[in-house]
Amino acid sequence: MRIGIPKETILEEKRVALAPAGVDTLVKSGHSVFIQKGAGDESHFTDDQYLKVGANIVYSMEEVYQRSEIITKIAPLTENEVDILEENQIIFSFLHLAISKKNIIQKLLSKKITAIAYELIEKNDELPILNSMSEIAGQLAVQMGERFLESDMQIGRGILMGGITGVAPAAVVILGAGVVGTNAARAALGRGAQVIVLDKDLARLRRLENSVSKNITTVVANPYTVARGVKFADLLIGAIQMKGEKIPLIVTEEMVKSMKKGSVIVDVSIDQGGCVESSRPTSISNPIFIQNEVIHFCVPNMPAIVSRTATYGLTNASIPYILDIADNGFQNSVLGDSGFAKGVCTYNGTCTNETLAEIFGVDFRRLHFYSTN
Repeated sequence: MRIGIPKETILEEKRVALAPAGVDTLVKSGHSVFIQKGAGDESHFTDDQYLKVGANIVYSMEEVYQRSEIITKIAPLTENEVDILEENQIIFSFLHLAISKKNIIQKLLSKKITAIAYELIEKNDELPILNSMSEIAGQLAVQMGERFLESDMQIGRGILMGGITGVAPAAVVILGAGVVGTNAARAALGRGAQVIVLDKDLARLRRLENSVSKNITTVVANPYTVARGVKFADLLIGAIQMKGEKIPLIVTEEMVKSMKKGSVIVDVSIDQGGCVESSRPTSISNPIFIQNEVIHFCVPNMPAIVSRTATYGLTNASIPYILDIADNGFQNSVLGDSGFAKGVCTYNGTCTNETLAEIFGVDFRRLHFYSTN
């Protein structure tokens, strides 16, 4: 098959869909790869590196789309990208369609696009591709929070994360004990912070304690405990994850007003709408804003800050699925993997994700295939 890798068009998206190692895997399996010139530059992968593993360099995004049967990318589709998709193409990306515009899903349906959302693919009750980015986001949440607590940042509280003898460490409060929350807790604890994690699910909290440390304070989340935790935090990390849905607001603006002056909120959930009422999307070059005397860090594509690590992680997690479709065809790949099928949002002009169908008022049809072998 012909696989295309366009350069990302969203501002400051520095990742690329596949590292040269992933392209090498596809080419050695007999497939053709077309990558837009400079697509890997921001992750420090040169065009020459892609050429050496057998990729074809093309000079425009339009040419990538025209020459490819499968498109692999990172960021959610823009309206312009949907417009240049060819009928019946397959698209792999982080789609986040639940918070997109209705006309995007309508165009995917009208063009009979097979849209596969990385963030919805399941394996062994986990989200393998999303988790690779969540591991990064959890660690970065602590790294960024630590940076903006420093005195040289605007209104920063001037707190050393780990404290010193006789001086208390920073209080890091994490909402959510999933992959993001677990990695954030591990990173914060490693820096010597006082770590408190809230989640509704006792089993998740128990797993976190067992896998990370009993030195983490775990609390069952409800409006009362969340309000207390928010008020206590020097660094508040919003790590709420909900598969394929808009995140509910867990932290109200009144709770934010109760926080200490110069404390920091890192809302990792912002790519699904955010879990803090006062949050709004920011960018890598302009990552923060101050509201209610609290620093807000709300970068939706946070893993792009470490684009090379993120690209390798994404390649490792996604290449088995891309290769499976290229080798065996879409229908056979989905037929043999129900977890993979859960990532399919649209197919052959129908919406195959029930949640999306309800959100946008379109017809839902469950995927059903017979083997073509």
